[in-house]
Amino acid sequence: MYVIRLADGTLRVPQSLTSEDGRLIGNAYVEVEPGDPDYERWLPEALTEEELAERRRRWEEENDELERAFLAFRSQQEET
Repeated sequence: MYVIRLADGTLRVPQSLTSEDGRLIGNAYVEVEPGDPDYERWLPEALTEEELAERRRRWEEENDELERAFLAFRSQQEET
């Protein structure tokens, strides 16, 4: 999950909720607005929605070699 910077400057920051024994219950985004004490901490890693869409597009287009390697690995694991 990424920190997303919206057009109005608000950041959507990923947050996970875990149980007392450490099991993941769920993931969500919380909104952090300019002026919030944590805003400056998250801003350097924030991506715009356009930058995030571009990363997704590139990943989908450029992951063929990685996908082939994974499928070969999975096939090898299923044979054993």
